[in-house]
Amino acid sequence: MRDQLKTEAEQPPAVPGPRRRLPAPATPRAEAPRRAAALPGMADRLAYLDSATRRINTALDLAATLRNIGRVLVPTLADAAVIHLRDPLPNVEREPGFPDELRIHHSAGTRIGRRGRRNSPDDRNRHRYGSRSSADDGPATPVTRGGALAHALLSRRPAEAAVLGTPGDERATALLRELYGTRGPARLAPGTSVIALPLRGRKAVLGLLVLIRRPPERTGRPAFDAADIATAALLATQAGLAVDTALRYAREWEIANELQRSMLPLRLPQPHGVRLAQRYLPGERGAQVGGDWYDAVPLPGNRVALIVGDVMGHSLTSAAIMGQLRTSAQTLAALDLPPHEVLYHLDEQAQRLGREQHLATCVYAVYDPIANRLVLANAGHVPPVLVRPDGTAELVELDSGAPIGVGGVDFNSVELAAPPGSALLLFTDGLVETRSRPLSDGLELLRARIESARWRSPEQLCQEALRILPPGDRGDDIALLGACFDGIPAGDVAHWYLQPRNETPGRARRLAAHTLRRWGLEELSEATELMVSELVTNAVQHATRPVTLSLVRTTRLRCEVGDDSPLLPRPRRTGPEDERGRGLQIVARCAERWGATRLGTGKVVWFEQRLPTQSRS
Repeated sequence: MRDQLKTEAEQPPAVPGPRRRLPAPATPRAEAPRRAAALPGMADRLAYLDSATRRINTALDLAATLRNIGRVLVPTLADAAVIHLRDPLPNVEREPGFPDELRIHHSAGTRIGRRGRRNSPDDRNRHRYGSRSSADDGPATPVTRGGALAHALLSRRPAEAAVLGTPGDERATALLRELYGTRGPARLAPGTSVIALPLRGRKAVLGLLVLIRRPPERTGRPAFDAADIATAALLATQAGLAVDTALRYAREWEIANELQRSMLPLRLPQPHGVRLAQRYLPGERGAQVGGDWYDAVPLPGNRVALIVGDVMGHSLTSAAIMGQLRTSAQTLAALDLPPHEVLYHLDEQAQRLGREQHLATCVYAVYDPIANRLVLANAGHVPPVLVRPDGTAELVELDSGAPIGVGGVDFNSVELAAPPGSALLLFTDGLVETRSRPLSDGLELLRARIESARWRSPEQLCQEALRILPPGDRGDDIALLGACFDGIPAGDVAHWYLQPRNETPGRARRLAAHTLRRWGLEELSEATELMVSELVTNAVQHATRPVTLSLVRTTRLRCEVGDDSPLLPRPRRTGPEDERGRGLQIVARCAERWGATRLGTGKVVWFEQRLPTQSRS
């Protein structure tokens, strides 16, 4: 296969011209005797049809299907074969109507020369005989209604066959002239035998197959006879169905790939204290889409949840299951559950997705930039790589457990130190496991690569990880999520536990004012005290346990007020005499952003403000 591709790559590219020139069939003299005796009897012809049919239907990719068609036709049945397909390629799921244009998509046994000038001796020495399987770069051929080309496409006869230079070849000459220009027929010697066969799919004509035999005095075998025409018609029928199948498969692959990409986040959040980057590489076009996904979910307390998962299998169903699990993971992460609890609920969710068992692997991690800690849990996934501040990299050995969907599995969380300067790389097995490399070798190669490479950003971390991929197509898709941990200094964080009493709002205002003066943010003191007072007052009314108040200074000032009541506050319209319900309206007007998040033990209401210019500088 590599030699064939290399031969095709060495062919000089065609130069667009005003009209397509008919490719001249190759004439290697050593092959003439073999061609002449290719189909001597009925038994050999039937065996040829059987093997050719099987080979035509061995691939689902369009280019591979066209190559297979060319190889079974040339040189056994014809000296040259040219496959024209509709331009643009139709949607075979519905009736595409009559074709407007055709374009060459494959040619076998033809001389691919340079167009636009006379070939020099050096050029002739560089000519290659073989097959080309790609859309021709020349102009498309319009299909004129009522013309010879339209008649050949719509004909219900087994084939349009003729020998050039003999009585009755007018239709074939007109067809070649319409396909390849006025000089098309002149490029073929008298006595050349030509067959034109429509390639019919399940709902419409998809193109035209042109078969050529050189004159008998040059090849040693006669022109196409009735048996050859019948054989070619049967193979054209199989070829049309194979092209239709390839187009259907390509459309299904594109739909599934688009579905999978639409379920992945367009961009990642960039919470303070951590820098994130992602990469997603789909598998080779011949492979079905998989269920790899990545995600990052901001959590209260400036934390962030990092998720990478992989639904087992490759199909449209895998992509759909991936979307459901990712949505469930986002919902569970927003509840601020521990990582092992998130995996437990995902496992339950996977068991309710249908009658069939759907398995998935997943790593769920939560990074706290204030405590500089990392909590991880694993469900049968490949271990992530943790990079220490000194540059050493190690595979995080976790209790991998069983994949999601097995049921009845206990997942465990592991807490690790993640000081500023460290990094974490989450990935799917497509990165480290290939057809020629076992998983263990790929993991060690990845660890060594990350440890030895020089990178400073999560984008560079992901790029270095991808360098371990061997050249060639990938049989599996790949998802990566890189995180560089910067942390938030302790001096930029203030946190208090306040008892739910009537005097607590006043104390909260004083604590906030004192902290803002210490940070040099007196300009924000008045608005911040007002909003803190309103939120703490609302929390005290519903809380049965201590209320939490947090202030964090990054590029913004963020305030969080938490209590143990699961009821989320909602803005509401208030009348002139109403004494309650104005707190959130004040917060919405004074803050740049605000929101409320329900937690496993209550809720958090937060707001953010821009820092003054001098403070940001």
